[in-house]
Amino acid sequence: LDNKTKPLGSLGRLESLALQLGEILGSHNPVLAQPQMVVFAGDHGITVQGVSAFPSEVSWQMVENFLAGGAAVSVLARQHGLALTVVDCGVKHDFLAGLAAGAQRVGLQVRKADGAHLGTADSSQQPAMSPSQCAQALRHGVALVQGLPGNALLLGEMGIGNTSAAALLLARLAGLDIADCTGAGTGLDDTAIVHKTQVLRAVLARHADARAPLDVLAAMGGFEIATMVGAVMQAASERRVIVVDGFIASAAVLVAHALEPLVLQRCVFAHRSGERGHAAMLQHLGVQPLLDLGLRLGEGSGAALAWPLLQSACAILREMASFADAGVSEKTTAPSP
Repeated sequence: LDNKTKPLGSLGRLESLALQLGEILGSHNPVLAQPQMVVFAGDHGITVQGVSAFPSEVSWQMVENFLAGGAAVSVLARQHGLALTVVDCGVKHDFLAGLAAGAQRVGLQVRKADGAHLGTADSSQQPAMSPSQCAQALRHGVALVQGLPGNALLLGEMGIGNTSAAALLLARLAGLDIADCTGAGTGLDDTAIVHKTQVLRAVLARHADARAPLDVLAAMGGFEIATMVGAVMQAASERRVIVVDGFIASAAVLVAHALEPLVLQRCVFAHRSGERGHAAMLQHLGVQPLLDLGLRLGEGSGAALAWPLLQSACAILREMASFADAGVSEKTTAPSP
């Protein structure tokens, strides 16, 4: 890369991104093939405690919006040529109701753990998932990736209440105060954020004994996050490029990293979310995101917006001429006075 026709380091972050992509894909001429945008969806029992500005039925309504092509990530996926799959990991809705037995819907995969049709339990009262449910969700994530083509996985999510789950995972796994991890989510005002923080502090106290990564995930996480953890682990093992969206997707990577630190080598962090806690999570992981646009939508929207940068980085590595090939003189050392 240093021999390309440019001053040393003049393409900035694009150069380190190009090198990372080349290393992940094991090629000096990397090609991003059949990129897959996957939106993991699930409901959260903790919403009954008033920690979200929107009712939980918005989760299934937004899944329908994804499938109809009307959501932000739907638009961006179309624009950038990303295959979009929505995975029902634990939404309180039957998306196949009324269909013939065995019938499927285009763009939808239903991969619910046993009992996940009700979403997670209220983690302020009991563990969000049983250990067996959590393990099943992880396996679903592994199987999902095994069935997807391509060498790039872009992470998205949908689930009312999932910023609470992500904040809890961050606080426990990174050892941070919950107040520094808790934000507005879908639009809480200052008073509601205080209430949300109090609820989450009580959740941490209830599950004080949960310390191992999978125990923390089961006690305070979500079905969509657990499925995403499995997907990240599998994609990393297959040397796929993993494009991480915002706060929720990063929380899944946080858990995966606690289980296998090498997964970070496969991850490109798309952006720094406007959600409080994401900057601290990125700092804890020791990573730098590509964009900082104040996004806090989720869905994979930031990952989709960052995608053209990955394409450009690969193109630079593949197609840009060297000084020798182009017949361009290289930098000379100025003579001493």
